[in-house]
Amino acid sequence: MDELNNIKKEVNPDEILLIVDAMIGQDAINVINGFNDKLTITGSILTKMDGDTKGGVALSLRHLTNVPIKFVGTSEKLDGLTEFDPDRMVGRILGEGDILSIVEKAEEVINKEEAERTIKKMNKGKFDLEDFLIQLKQIKKLGPLENIIKMIPGASKLGNISIDPKELIRIEAIILSMTPKERRNPDIIKFSRKERIAKGSGTTLQQINQLLTRFEQMKKMMKMYKSGNNKLFM
Repeated sequence: MDELNNIKKEVNPDEILLIVDAMIGQDAINVINGFNDKLTITGSILTKMDGDTKGGVALSLRHLTNVPIKFVGTSEKLDGLTEFDPDRMVGRILGEGDILSIVEKAEEVINKEEAERTIKKMNKGKFDLEDFLIQLKQIKKLGPLENIIKMIPGASKLGNISIDPKELIRIEAIILSMTPKERRNPDIIKFSRKERIAKGSGTTLQQINQLLTRFEQMKKMMKMYKSGNNKLFM
């Protein structure tokens, strides 16, 4: 702390930002008071907001220092540093979700042209495993799915949500082990083809069948929307 004080005297900084781990818990009060008493901070940054914490530390920061929270960190990379939004933080603390953050994150990683092409195919009932693979790869770019689900309003009522990332990897491996013709026409995948796909993806026939069954169920849902004159997306 003395070294930091010496730096402050030498360079006379315009800003002194305190970076606080959002998962620090009760120790937050001691950390915040300790630094603010010695250095008089002008703002703060909350990190690890992509974790399980709801953001209660934000209340402590604001109450104890009366200075603004300027940024929040939602990943270990610089592109995960975003400007603090008080309304979204309140929604997170109250368990009301953060839909805007989901939308922004999706806009950053999802190819708009590819998404529009896929939506058109969905509405025409021509969605195939090739399209599903493309969507799967884009979804993976959003990060851990359980963190995305937590941002959905009402998700807090579901309790602890755990999604095995290995399941997505397994599905991707199965589809990649298919030929382009098989991806476009899953109906041709019979026993001999399933055996080849299982060996190529390191999976079982049961897992192949589960994926194909779920995919068929998804296609039926799309047809239901179409037959009811309802489009999946506007």
